[in-house]
Amino acid sequence: MKFSVKLICSVLVLLTSIVSVAQDTPDYTYNLGGKIDFMKLTESGVLVVANGDGLAGIKPGESKLHFDFNDYGKVKQEELEFIPMTPYVVISQGGMLSSKKSVLDFVSGKKLFATEDKGWKMIYTCDVMMPQNKLVVSGQRTAKEKYAMAVGIYDLVSGNQDYLFNLQDPNKVSMGITTVTGKPLMVGSGLIVPTSKALLHIDMNSGNITWTAKVDDITWMTADTSGKEIYAFEQTPGGDTRIHKVSNTGQVLWADSHKVKGKISRFEILPQGLAIVSDVDNSGKSGLAKLASAASESRIAFLSASDGQDLWEKAPKTKGYVQHFYIMDDGILFGIQEGGINKVSFDGKTLFKKPLKTGENIHTMALTPKGMIYITDLDADIINLSTGESIWNKPIKYKKAKAVASTYDKANKRYLISTGEEMLAIQEESGEISTLANYKFQEKEVPSKLQVRNDGLLLTSEQNMVMLNFDGTPKFHEYYKSPGTSTFGKILTGVMGAASMAVASSAAFTAGANKNAIGQYNDYGQNAKNVQDAFSGIASASFSEMNKRFKATAATENAQFILTKLDDGVGLVKISKDSGKKEKEIVLKDKKPEYEVDEIAGILYHKAGSNKINAYNLTQQ
Repeated sequence: MKFSVKLICSVLVLLTSIVSVAQDTPDYTYNLGGKIDFMKLTESGVLVVANGDGLAGIKPGESKLHFDFNDYGKVKQEELEFIPMTPYVVISQGGMLSSKKSVLDFVSGKKLFATEDKGWKMIYTCDVMMPQNKLVVSGQRTAKEKYAMAVGIYDLVSGNQDYLFNLQDPNKVSMGITTVTGKPLMVGSGLIVPTSKALLHIDMNSGNITWTAKVDDITWMTADTSGKEIYAFEQTPGGDTRIHKVSNTGQVLWADSHKVKGKISRFEILPQGLAIVSDVDNSGKSGLAKLASAASESRIAFLSASDGQDLWEKAPKTKGYVQHFYIMDDGILFGIQEGGINKVSFDGKTLFKKPLKTGENIHTMALTPKGMIYITDLDADIINLSTGESIWNKPIKYKKAKAVASTYDKANKRYLISTGEEMLAIQEESGEISTLANYKFQEKEVPSKLQVRNDGLLLTSEQNMVMLNFDGTPKFHEYYKSPGTSTFGKILTGVMGAASMAVASSAAFTAGANKNAIGQYNDYGQNAKNVQDAFSGIASASFSEMNKRFKATAATENAQFILTKLDDGVGLVKISKDSGKKEKEIVLKDKKPEYEVDEIAGILYHKAGSNKINAYNLTQQ
């Protein structure tokens, strides 16, 4: 039998392409000292692993463990506190009579603080202060220091102790023990410490307590942009909140504290007054207690900064929980989880002609060139923010969505909304609505993401990928059967978006700024810039490294990863978002794989056995 050279070459090319997508040998293998309890891919790209021997870190592309902390032996997930948008993790262990805490910088791999190294017997509070990049702890010192109650401040670059302050003279017998009741506040060169007896102001230059204010049991505080006015919040036993105000010299500025129902979820200091949202929850109450309690809902209030009195004669009704809350130039815009949008001026007047009735679960409230768009489970609209009226004359209504994903198609000047099995196209100018496409995902899945690509519209879920042409006709539908309902693995998509949200909601990074500013629809670039600005303002090599990561383009931005059953066992397939073609297979040989995907660095981490992690480079073919 004769074979042509051309045919033989074709076969070889085909075989090579098949072999090139299959990989079962990891690029790196990391052996941990004990059984793995938990692993987490941090915003920095460092994989942190808690195991029976301690806590370890893995950096993308490094063949050895980045760090291996085993001072405390076995570390469990519940003993870890990751400080959002920082390179720090707090490890807490200990019982009633002793407590151990350590703070690690997992980007540098350094231990910055440990109770046993710094002379502490018990730690009661442990707070990372940003953007100052300091650690403030309170508790009881060791016998060497006569078990004094103290507050310590540590630098989170060097780990050195900046200051140590005694709350009471250890050489004098006093009635009762002074304890720290909440998170301290750094203002200028001073530290305000809330205690069970009073607020204490410590001058960090001299180490002296410069003033005390007879305000006790405070849980958290915030200051205005000048640092001269401090608001302190006391959580009452009944679940309500009392607000106190003091000056930066210790003078109590309000004759009486102001009590609000529920727990404060939003607090904004504005030139016109104090905007407050508090949430009342009586779901755990029953009988007479429930009858006597307030309704479960959010309360919106606006107080005078000078005396704490209500500025509004009548607060707007919510009849539900505030899901969106934005400070505008002319007032406060808010959306309710149960449905409804309204806007109130700073003097308490309703700015819309009438409150908007919307569907439940407002997924989106964002600015567009035409007005503000909102999207719920049942409807969508763009409204004039001055009047609340629809620019399309009426809202776009649809059958209750199984899941909502939306985007803006700039080339065709239209908004696209996926409601689960249908894609709606809404023309930006006219509001004309049409059904662009219908689709059905396998395994009863619905699209969780919608993206405009160069060659079409991409809809994705865990096991399905659908690409539509811009006219809605199907281009491809790729489906890979899930390996089972008990799979623990997960793909960490949208890392940038999640990080941006964390920064936006963090008082540490938005001190003195409007934390409740409405954003532009689909403005991911601005979100990324907010993250970069937050990192770049902190003089630390670890924050600089995190900043570089967030500036980087995701190495796998053009691929989707799906866990499925392969010929040789359960594994991950890498699928091109533009062609739907399989580019790579990684066989995990594990029926219930636990894994993390770093889309920015392009690395797959797989827990292979009880104490081993394999890493695979997803960018290689």
